[in-house]
Amino acid sequence: MNSKTPYRGRLAPSPTGFLHIGHARTFYEAYRRAREHNGILILRNDDLDRGRSRTEFALAAMQDLRALGIEWQEGPDTGGPYEPYNQSERQRLYLAYWRRLHATGCIYPCEHSRKDIVDALQAPHEEDASTQSSTTHSPVNGEQIYPVELRPSVSIGRDATEPGNVNWRFRLPYGESIEFHDGHYGPRHYVAGRDFGDFLVWRKDGYPSYEFAVVIDDIEMRISEVVRGSDLLLSTARQICIYRQLQAPIPEFYHCELVRSADGRRLAKRDSALTIREVLKKISPEELRNRLMQTTSIGGFD
Repeated sequence: MNSKTPYRGRLAPSPTGFLHIGHARTFYEAYRRAREHNGILILRNDDLDRGRSRTEFALAAMQDLRALGIEWQEGPDTGGPYEPYNQSERQRLYLAYWRRLHATGCIYPCEHSRKDIVDALQAPHEEDASTQSSTTHSPVNGEQIYPVELRPSVSIGRDATEPGNVNWRFRLPYGESIEFHDGHYGPRHYVAGRDFGDFLVWRKDGYPSYEFAVVIDDIEMRISEVVRGSDLLLSTARQICIYRQLQAPIPEFYHCELVRSADGRRLAKRDSALTIREVLKKISPEELRNRLMQTTSIGGFD
């Protein structure tokens, strides 16, 4: 961490359910690192999922984080210099950055259906190493790689002034290396087009994608280190592509190990018995914090 850069970290819960102990581990680590660097911690309400986001879950998240002993200096409840702290109120800002990306020609409208994508992936491929990979699924997590042959020409969509009712994807520099040093996992290396394909930056429902929105918010809120779960390592590689295109400072990254069940399954918000509020009915906040810092297994919590 650059000692000359003021430390600014963030918590970014999505209000789509009650927080579970997996969230508790990541958010407490973010809090601990902010304190370690005498920094500022921001609470941001990532409520862009209009179908599932609920005000009551946003309020519950703040209650549960405080019950765990986590404090923040900026957020929806406390205010701060980079308001608003609810993503749903930041649409004008996202549009401004969409226009900046659009002006560079690095995004394009995508009207292909899922069937179109699947059909293209299943078609015979003749690899051309100079322009693309014949890989159809990421070797990192098995996700489908958006077929490069479905990309429109660079002139398509250049006259648009608004996103409109279509998806927009980021045109990756295929074959480019994406490297970063993670504070927990060390050096990480990915290749655009091999490990991930052209990804969404704007959805046809009129809202930015997760990848796009969090980058814009982290830029605007001057976040110096992003602390989150290891399931988002590949997302970090995608997001670095956006930072580069915008010529914006790239923060440090620290990815935490996930808390998993005995059979290795990652926790989800449907695991209601393991929400922070339920676990704190059985043990003290101090005991929960100590356990989370010592193990990534849920044994003993249930």
